Amino acid sequence: MRWLETTTFLGVGLFDWLFAGGTALAVFAVLLLGKRVAVRLLSRLAGRTATGADDLVLDLARRTRTLLLLIPSLYAGFLTLNAFPQAARLLRGATILAVLLQVAMWASVGIDFWVAREKRRRLEQDVTTAALIGILRFVLKVVLWSILLLLALDNLGVDVTTLVAGLGVGGIAVALALQNILGDLLASLSIILDKPFVVGDAITVDNFSGKVENIGLKTTRVRSLGGEQIVFSNGELLKSRIRNWSRLAERRVVLAFGVAHPTPAAVVEKIPALLRGAIEGRDRVRFERAHFKGLGPLSLDFEAVYWITDADYQLFMDRQQEVGLAVLRILESEGVEVGSANRMTLAAPPEAAPKNARSGAAVVP
Repeated sequence: MRWLETTTFLGVGLFDWLFAGGTALAVFAVLLLGKRVAVRLLSRLAGRTATGADDLVLDLARRTRTLLLLIPSLYAGFLTLNAFPQAARLLRGATILAVLLQVAMWASVGIDFWVAREKRRRLEQDVTTAALIGILRFVLKVVLWSILLLLALDNLGVDVTTLVAGLGVGGIAVALALQNILGDLLASLSIILDKPFVVGDAITVDNFSGKVENIGLKTTRVRSLGGEQIVFSNGELLKSRIRNWSRLAERRVVLAFGVAHPTPAAVVEKIPALLRGAIEGRDRVRFERAHFKGLGPLSLDFEAVYWITDADYQLFMDRQQEVGLAVLRILESEGVEVGSANRMTLAAPPEAAPKNARSGAAVVP
C-alpha cells in the first residue's frame, strides 16, 4: 500500500486522487439514491391522495437532472485535493451554474403547475381570465430565465451592470416605438382583470352593439346585431362608454302617453289608478308609480313606471305587450281617445330598439 502514498499524478498523490474520486462518487450516489427514493415514495403517495401538493413535489423530483447532480459531486470530491486552484474555480463556477439551472427548472415546473391548476379553475368560471393565465405563464418564464441568465453571467465574472443599463435604454426605445401595441396589451390585461365585460356579453360601444366573441391581446371582436364582426382596439375601447346589457338584473319600463283634451277631469283622475290596476299583480312585474303628468299642447299626458324583475328579453317583450294591451282596453272602456302625442319610452338592451317609427319608442339607460 506504500506505493499509493509514493505514486503521484500531476503532482498529487495517487491516494489523494482515489480519495477525491471516492468522495465524489459517494456524494453522487447519495444524491441519486435520494432522488430515486423520493420519486418512488411520492408516486405511491400521489396515487392515494387527491391533493396537488404531492403531485407538484413528485414533478420536482422527476425534473431533477442526473447531470446537474454529477457536477456538484465532482466539485465536492475536487475540494479534498487542495490543488489546482484555477481548475477549482472553474469547477466551482460550473457547480453554481448547475445549481442555478436546476433551481430554474424547479421554478418552471412550479409555474406550469400553478398555471394548469388556475386554468382549470377559471375555465369553469370565466373563459376570459383563462387567457390571462397563459399570458402570465409566458411573462413569469421570461422573468425567471432572464434572472437566471444575469446570475450566470455575474458568476462567470461578466459585469452585468452595464448590460442591465443597456437593456434598460433599449427597453425604453422599444417601448416608445411600440407604445400603441403595448397600450393595447395593457388595456387587454385591464379588461381581463377588471372585467367590464366578458366573452358572450351583449354590449354597446358608442353607436355599435353586439355580443363579445373574443378578447385578444390587441383587439376585442364583437359580433354585431346585423351579423358582421366589429373589431375594437383595446386601448380605444376602454376610452369609450360601454353599456353591458348582459348584466341587467331588472328592466325599467316608462310608459308615457297622452289622451285627447276634451277628456273630463273626473276620468283623468281615475286613469292613474286604472293604470296601476293594469300593471300590478302580473308575474315578475313590480309597479312603481302612475301619474297625470301635465297639460301638453296636444294632449293630457300620463306616465306610468314599472319594472320587469327578470333580465330575460322575451319576458320583457311579453309583459310590455300585455300591459300595453291592457291599457288600451281600459281607455276604450272609459271612452277615452288617445291623443296624437302618444309615445312609449322603454329601458331595454339594443335589440329592443323600436322597429316601428310610428310608435315613437326609444332606448334609455
